[in-house]
Amino acid sequence: MDEEKLQNPFGFVPGMTKNEIYDLPLKQFEGRICLIDSMQELERNLSFFENNRLAGFDTESKPSFKKGQHNKVALLQLANHDTSLLIRINKIGLPEKVIRMLSDAGVTKIGVALRDDLTALKQLSSFNPAGFVDLQSFVKDFGIEANGLRTLTAIVLGFRISKSQQVTNWDAARLSESQLIYAATDAWVCHEIYRKLLELKKVNERHAEGQSI
Repeated sequence: MDEEKLQNPFGFVPGMTKNEIYDLPLKQFEGRICLIDSMQELERNLSFFENNRLAGFDTESKPSFKKGQHNKVALLQLANHDTSLLIRINKIGLPEKVIRMLSDAGVTKIGVALRDDLTALKQLSSFNPAGFVDLQSFVKDFGIEANGLRTLTAIVLGFRISKSQQVTNWDAARLSESQLIYAATDAWVCHEIYRKLLELKKVNERHAEGQSI
């Protein structure tokens, strides 16, 4: 692994094994989690939409164990470095304020395997997604070949995240604390991975410019 890092100008390995990931410390989102299950709660958190031009993005759906059957999106997550909004789409639908953010090219939304997420959301309400960055493509410029969020988190951020709540019931009348933390963490690490990679890219570019002078 050390030799692979030396060959990468950004210091990243292309991938990691499950055992290598398990050796890393387990971390989760520790900021403010805002569960939005009513329009009143959405109104109370409008400042997030007004003040953030960069947000981690993810969705959750109730798992289906039948081939060819897919459930509708139940939860939409948006997060910055210290706040995560968990919007219960199955309770309030896809509000206009949220649609405007998803359609705003001036707001960068970062996620993993976005095609399926956006296709599912557009089945609920017609809109034109804009400003999205899929980490699966973005990380390739940094010599990273991994695709999954757990592996990308390990490579870029140096810790592992739990996926134990992934196949739980996201349509449940009441989401558990473990579900809330899991959902918030997934969106948060997307934000943190992108932010770190952007900073490294800027540092590398400044270094290259300095060498060319």
